[in-house]
Amino acid sequence: MSQELIETVNSEESANGEESGMLLELSNVTVQFGAVVALEQANLGLKRGELAAVMGPNGAGKSTVLKAIMGLVPVTAGQVFWRGAPLQAATHEIVKLGISFVPQGRRVFTHLSVLENLELGCIYLNDRAEQARRLESVLELFPLLHEKRRDMASQMSGGQQQMLALGRGLMAAPEVLLLDEPTLGLAPIIVKEVFEKVHEINEKLKTTIFVVEHNIKGVLDIASRAYVLDQGRVVHDGTPKSVEETNILTDVFLGRFSHGEREEWE
Repeated sequence: MSQELIETVNSEESANGEESGMLLELSNVTVQFGAVVALEQANLGLKRGELAAVMGPNGAGKSTVLKAIMGLVPVTAGQVFWRGAPLQAATHEIVKLGISFVPQGRRVFTHLSVLENLELGCIYLNDRAEQARRLESVLELFPLLHEKRRDMASQMSGGQQQMLALGRGLMAAPEVLLLDEPTLGLAPIIVKEVFEKVHEINEKLKTTIFVVEHNIKGVLDIASRAYVLDQGRVVHDGTPKSVEETNILTDVFLGRFSHGEREEWE
């Protein structure tokens, strides 16, 4: 896809997206692997500027939501929409359209330096001046990465590698950043730093964020919208306060939730 075509698609989709109010939306999305239904008629969306948390027990379909957006798993039914238009593109083209994905487990290239890892985040970009501008912006946001820019990624701690993974995701200059379990396996003090950085990315860079997270308290403190999944279904969609004021999480995690109509709270 040429840069001119990407700009045209973005322009046309922007107008459509403004009508629906959603920048990114999953509409009745089902993802099925043989007899296993990972997502069932799931409806989730992101308005511009939101930081939406996706929560639920293991196997609820949380990571599948992000992978469906990125084209990493086949959508059996339903549709993913970007700026109001169907999102039908290969994963690398989706990145060019403005959606970046930071997968679970960091997955940095340990045999490369910090700088080399960051540069891979916009490897498709031919404009060297723009690459340099993005790199400067990311290193300013992450002083630690600037300090260690010439170190090998293998020399970094788990928390430092997570910061590197976040920085690499931002090198694509995304409108939407998808984060899959960014605090998984990190020490409590590092978890706090990661949440602070995610909040800063949302507030300072105005980046819209979808974050799958098992640390309920930490993510609800920074989120503006919260989705709860159970057995592949969205069972709650509302504000963080609405989650805290109900028993939805207790019921879901203890297996007491009765699958009827989805709960919605504004």
